[in-house]
Amino acid sequence: MNTLVIDIGGTNVKILATGQMQMRKIPSGKDMTPLRMVQAVKARSRGWQYDRVSIGFPAPVVHGELVKEPVNLGQGWVGFDFAKRFRKPVKLINDAAMQALGSYDGGTMLFLGLGTGLGSALIINHVVAPLELAHLPYRNRQTFEDYVGQRGLDRFGKQKWRRYVEDVTAQLRAALVADYIVLGGGNAKKLKVLPPHCRLGDNSNAFLGGFRLWEKH
Repeated sequence: MNTLVIDIGGTNVKILATGQMQMRKIPSGKDMTPLRMVQAVKARSRGWQYDRVSIGFPAPVVHGELVKEPVNLGQGWVGFDFAKRFRKPVKLINDAAMQALGSYDGGTMLFLGLGTGLGSALIINHVVAPLELAHLPYRNRQTFEDYVGQRGLDRFGKQKWRRYVEDVTAQLRAALVADYIVLGGGNAKKLKVLPPHCRLGDNSNAFLGGFRLWEKH
């Protein structure tokens, strides 16, 4: 069966379907409501054949349901019936968890998305556990996100920010007993040397994660 994968971000909504070679973008932002997203995706994906839909969303998802409105999009997402609007089966997952699923190579893997904030997910033996590590306290009454997200990069500069990334990855790997860490997000490429037990991810892995979401194992 063919799958349409939708990766929702605060700047763009990216889409790709089974058998397609080129993903397509739709501008998002504060005016992007769920209904507008569905309408735009249907228009942008015209001509693509798909039987089901995977949606990666930049907010907490619990048991396949959105539990919090996004910060960088419009309102009305919580409780929205995506399956009714697409007239297809739909699976929702946190966007970091979707990219983590596409980056997974076995064992226990921690995914950290270094972008505007700090996305996180843990996969243990093919079981995905979305995390919310960004706002946990780190130091000086501030959070992990304050140090390794975009605010930390702007505040401390690249050299200090890289040292904080190395420290944070070491602490989280030890706490979660991860075999390895995948670093995704736009700022991961700004690391000159990767911290120990880390490898770079790729934003395109989000689509692979969306396809894998329907695999039985």
